[in-house]
Amino acid sequence: MTEAFDYIVVGSGPGGAPVANRLSADGRTSVCLVEAGGDNNNATVNIPLLLIANVPKKNKTNYAFETVPQKGLKNRIGYQPRGRGLGGSTAINALVYMRGHRGDYDEWRDLGCPGWGYQDVLPWFKKSENNTQFRNEYHGQGGEMNVELVRSDNPWHKILTEALSDAQLKENPDPNGAHQEGFSVATVMQKNGARCSAAHAFILPVMTARKNLNVMLETQAVRVIFEGKRAVGLEVEHKGQRRVIRANREIILSAGAFHTPQLLMLSGVGRASDLKPLGIDIVHDLPMVGYDLHDHADFILGYHIDDRQNLLGISPGGIASMWRNWGRYRSERRGMFTSNFAEMNGFMRLRPDSPRPEIQYEFVIGLAIDHARKLERRHGLSCHILDLRPSSRGSIKLRSANHKDMPLIDPNFLATDDDMSRMIEGAKRVHNIIVNSRQIGPRIIADLFTSHCKTDADWEDVIRSRADTNYHPVGSCRMGTDDSAVVDARTLKVNGLEGLRVSDASVMPRVTGGNTTAPTMMIGERCADFILNGA
Repeated sequence: MTEAFDYIVVGSGPGGAPVANRLSADGRTSVCLVEAGGDNNNATVNIPLLLIANVPKKNKTNYAFETVPQKGLKNRIGYQPRGRGLGGSTAINALVYMRGHRGDYDEWRDLGCPGWGYQDVLPWFKKSENNTQFRNEYHGQGGEMNVELVRSDNPWHKILTEALSDAQLKENPDPNGAHQEGFSVATVMQKNGARCSAAHAFILPVMTARKNLNVMLETQAVRVIFEGKRAVGLEVEHKGQRRVIRANREIILSAGAFHTPQLLMLSGVGRASDLKPLGIDIVHDLPMVGYDLHDHADFILGYHIDDRQNLLGISPGGIASMWRNWGRYRSERRGMFTSNFAEMNGFMRLRPDSPRPEIQYEFVIGLAIDHARKLERRHGLSCHILDLRPSSRGSIKLRSANHKDMPLIDPNFLATDDDMSRMIEGAKRVHNIIVNSRQIGPRIIADLFTSHCKTDADWEDVIRSRADTNYHPVGSCRMGTDDSAVVDARTLKVNGLEGLRVSDASVMPRVTGGNTTAPTMMIGERCADFILNGA
């Protein structure tokens, strides 16, 4: 007997969790949420600092993908950690609540996505939000996603604030408010110092009480089943056994910028010339599925600073500090164990006439080397430099017709001269602020990566040698109203098909100028609204 539900949502990350929650809220419709991983309700997920246990390696919570060799990164293979299980990548990310610049959404609108301008999307940001820090027209209270100031109380917040202020950079406590430019202590998706993932916000509180919400864990989507051009079901695999779940109304793909295009292509939806050689029957030739992939390239500055109490590292003093902080976390839910690592963020324009910041800088209270895959015993400070406006474009392609095979991921990082010039300028500016500051410069024992950089050529070489992702892939199922769009911006329906929508970061026509979790939740809210209102 085939199971049947009104709606099937594939993926429980920030794009899918709000959809499953909203569609199941009234009890009159049946919703099946399909998730490849487990419930992720454990200490390494719930305690913010312990993300370091999941990000560096493949495990039940992290797919730990890799890219194809990146020409712009000296043919290095990049690392792409992606969350697996309830909450998706919000189970392992750095929890930064960042919407991007208001101009990002006006750009979406102007690119042919009506209804996605800033004033259009602001209500949907506010709907999910419970902001404990700001109460004004830009923020919501009472939503499922709790947003608060990081509770680490690290004295480096004050040190960095003084250094950046001396450099004539402006402090801006709320980059999600009236203006984005400036720096601030991180606003994070936590609740009383614990992770508030998409699952914590939208799924775990209701999955037992709502009998019409069926959450299928450890269940891998294999392919969408079509009758003609209509999606009618989903083939899934659980513990080696396959079965079909039928969708009476719609299927919503929310598996993320890598898995959603992969699932579409495995189902026969994509560029026919790519799929036919793999023996996949074509349901709909939709050439841009998997294309237009882009991401924020990320270069890390690193400085050895021997502050064993407040900067992460391995030493007797550091271990003693962590033990004290563990006691504080257990009693107060404050201190180092609430850290999201990237505890301060800033946005910088490279030219006075720039309409939006081109660079984001994230200060990390430890030495981050190769996504924490290389153990660094010294204590120190890192700063991530992000190119917010990449013009480089890449792709997601199938490695094979086997759903278990990792797709071919090609972000095509730093493929254009403009992208590289922004990275060089941004890295140089932030580096000069750090080493020349009276607060930080004298404390630096060693500049780990850039002490040799004298010319732009030196900077380009070290950036191409060390840069990688900041974990913000988008665009692989781009929305729009043009013929090449994968998804209709007015409904999030897959063009040329019926009963199938996409709700995740893959639909973004341009990556937002900042972290992408909050924008993806907003997309999920809009998708649910489209469905509930018959769009």
